[in-house]
Amino acid sequence: MAIELSETAAREIRNIIDQQELDAGNTRLRVGVKGGGCSGFSYLLDLTEQERDTDEKFEQHGIAIVCDPKSYLYLNGTTIDFKDEIMGRGFVFSNPNASSSCGCGSSFSA
Repeated sequence: MAIELSETAAREIRNIIDQQELDAGNTRLRVGVKGGGCSGFSYLLDLTEQERDTDEKFEQHGIAIVCDPKSYLYLNGTTIDFKDEIMGRGFVFSNPNASSSCGCGSSFSA
């Protein structure tokens, strides 16, 4: 298993990299979790050039993805998508490890 990125999410990340004038060849998407949010854990997405030796590393649709080992325990098998709809715009997480999620979709419990 791994962390999967939809083509739509990858396209949005490339747009953000272009808008922020980041070095596309060295920029990684850091995916993680932190304690907090309405359900116990919150998802984290960050663009970075830093990669640690202990990070899990993936590539999806031309986007390099890194995740620290502790977050990976909660995120293994997660799919990240991007939705642009009338009711909202943003990244959406489909996490098979979450026992419940909040209504806003940005936090979960495991």
